[in-house]
Order: sequence, then structure tokens, then C-alpha cells
Amino acid sequence: MSQWNRSGENQFTFSSPQSTEPAKPPKPQRKKRRNPLPAAALALTAALVGGVVGSSGWTTSYVNLSQPAPVVVNNATAVNWVTGAAAAASPSVVTLSVSSSETGGSGSGVVLTEDGYILTNAHVVTLGGKTETAMVSVMLWDGQVVAAELIGFDSVYDLAVLKIERTGLKPITFADSKTLNVGQSVVAIGAPLGLSSTVTQGIISALNRTIQVASSEVSEDASLQFWTGNGGNPISLQVIQTDAAINPGNSGGALVNDSGELIGINVAIATAGSGTSGSIGVGFAIPSNTSGRIANEIIATGVASHGLLGALVRDNQEQSQGFSTGAYVEAVTEDGAASAAGITAGDVIISFAGQRVAGASDLTAMVRAEPAGAEVEVVVLRNNQRLDFQVTLGSAADLN
Repeated sequence: MSQWNRSGENQFTFSSPQSTEPAKPPKPQRKKRRNPLPAAALALTAALVGGVVGSSGWTTSYVNLSQPAPVVVNNATAVNWVTGAAAAASPSVVTLSVSSSETGGSGSGVVLTEDGYILTNAHVVTLGGKTETAMVSVMLWDGQVVAAELIGFDSVYDLAVLKIERTGLKPITFADSKTLNVGQSVVAIGAPLGLSSTVTQGIISALNRTIQVASSEVSEDASLQFWTGNGGNPISLQVIQTDAAINPGNSGGALVNDSGELIGINVAIATAGSGTSGSIGVGFAIPSNTSGRIANEIIATGVASHGLLGALVRDNQEQSQGFSTGAYVEAVTEDGAASAAGITAGDVIISFAGQRVAGASDLTAMVRAEPAGAEVEVVVLRNNQRLDFQVTLGSAADLN
């Protein structure tokens, strides 16, 4: 049985049970309000400081970077695209050390703004759902170590934002994850096993993949926080799959394209079920569009919003088939988004926002990736007839 591991230092292995979309989501952790990210910080741009890596020669691009990169180059005339992409992105990737009175761990993060906002995984800063008061230290690309403040974390999509008191940082450049292709070359940058500024190369193996991992929600029962380690029910994430080596400690680090632009936040790895940790060429990253939206909302308000369809669903699967062919609607919530749009019990949802829905977990991940109030197209099969609906999603916060 395939299993998903967190790619942070503290690992928790879980199989993939079925889930239903309307299950109560983990409670978001509220922190004090901050100013939102500047629009430029999350702009989907292809420009790199000092030249475009991959279009006009690797040597020129590397040498002209405005900041030195933590990438050793002994022969600049032999620089390839991996070196160029790593040199462009590595100054924007940091290493995290997280500790509490009971335990500790490590992970990675990505610089969002020049004045010190950093994006990482929620399970890194909560030590897998054990505490929301851990001490976090950040080591920058040049070796400086500074304390970090937790601005907020989102246990629904396993993302968190930190703030350090530094200026002059190099923000990561965001790429549009909606334009990615399977087979595209990528580089993962982070601190596997605490080894900072580690670079691995691979491709995008699959897009719009759904995985289930343990929630990073922290238990309200303090006596259980350091024993459960999972904080709540499994959560479904829509992710990019890559064969670039991702290992414990890579969590929260960057998956970048061949221009050094962020396409995803590394979040989990697969194991073969033997319990052995380490890369087997099946790693996962939360797409940059989803990560950027959630980060922006956490900085602005301390929490992130998530869509709510208002439908109880299960896999559309006959026992003899072995495969699910959609999300079967068992019931809809009165006055919910699905009901208001005309979706009824007995419908089979086969597409959501232009993406194929294979089962209940797919639908859950897709709905939660959207903000509350988003308008999406939902395609269903009803009595073998294909019907299209325009749905305005509700807010998952209404379930709290």
C-alpha cells in the first residue's frame, strides 16, 4: 500500500482513507493582523534579477546575479541550467530549526518579501500538529541565523507564514502553476536532513494529483498535543508530483522551474510501505498559485479562506470496477452552494473548475484550494446526461 510521509524532519506516515467533502475542516489558527503582501511579491513574472536563466546563456545569467548565490561554481564557463536555476532561487530559500520543550525538528522555507515574510509548511512550524508555540529559528542563505515569529498557519492546506526582522532579502519569483506541463524540468531546493542549500533535479511527473496527509491542527487538549502528533483528521491536498529527490527536511522548500521561479512548496514524499524514510522518486508540492493565495491571506488577516461546496460525497465506485469515476453526491446541504446551483443527490461530479474529478478526495482538495466565494464550473452526470453548473462556493469557516 502506498503511503505519504511528511517531508519534514519529524515524520508521520499515514495510509490514504476515504474522506467526504463536507467534513469539518481543522480550525484555522488566528494570529495578529499584518499588512498584505505587496502585489509585486506574488506577481506571476518570468523576469530574473540579472538576466533570464535559460534563454541567453548560463554563464551570463549566473555571473550577473545581483546577489551571490549559495551555489558553488568552480568553472563559470560550464554552468548548466540546473546551476543557473539554483543560483537564481537559492538566496530565497531558508533553513528552519523548530523546537519545543518536548521535541524538535527542521524544515525549509521560501522568502516572500524583502522585509522578512517567509512561507513554509504548517506541519513544520507545529511539529506535526503538536504545538503552536514552538520556537523557530531561520538560517538565511548567507549563514545568518535569526529568530522568527509565527504570523499564522493554515492546517487545511498545510501552509504557514513566518516573519523575521530583516530587510534586504531576495523574494522568490512566483510562476503561474496553471501553465505547467508534465515532463517539464524542475529543481527542488531545501535542507534535507538539515543539509542547507541542497539542490536536486527532476521533472514534473504529474499534475493535479490528490494526496491525503495528516492535519497539522493542534489539539485543544494540551495533554494530547505531544502524543497524537496529527492534530486531527487527514486533509486532502491537490499537488504537483515530481521525481526530483525530496527527503525529510525539504518540507516548506522550493520547487522551481528552469528559470528559478517558484512553482510549488514541497510538502510530502511517498514511501513503499516498508516504513523506510527517504526519496523513492515520488514527491509532492503545493502549487504556487494556491500557496501564494493562502500566504497573502494569512499575512492580511492571520487566516486563509477555503471554499465549501455543501455536498456529502463518496467515490463513484462499483465493487467490481476497482476504480472511481467521479464523486457521487449522496446529499446536499440545504441553502448550500451545490443546492443553490441545482446540483442534487444522485449526481456524479466529474469535473470541477475545468479539472477531472476522479473521486471524493479529488473534489475535497479542489474545493478547499479555492477561496470562499469563488465562482467555478461544475460538471455532473445525471441519468447519463452531462450537465454544467456555475457554482458560487460558500466558506468552510461556516462549518466551525
